Amino acid sequence: MSRSVLIALLLALAAASSVATVLIVNSRNTGEPALTEERAAREEFFGSNKELPPIEDGQEMRPRW
Repeated sequence: MSRSVLIALLLALAAASSVATVLIVNSRNTGEPALTEERAAREEFFGSNKELPPIEDGQEMRPRW
């Protein structure tokens, strides 16, 4: 097998796997929000289902130890 044929086969395999990945990911999108489990766990733990407040300007995201 020549080198150009081998490269073409590898490119075709990469393209086919990319298409298969996109199709699998899109088929799992059923229209429901993806974070329902996370939101339910947050509501159970914190006692509220509201979103966390946005980070204010100048506020650090890491805790102060």
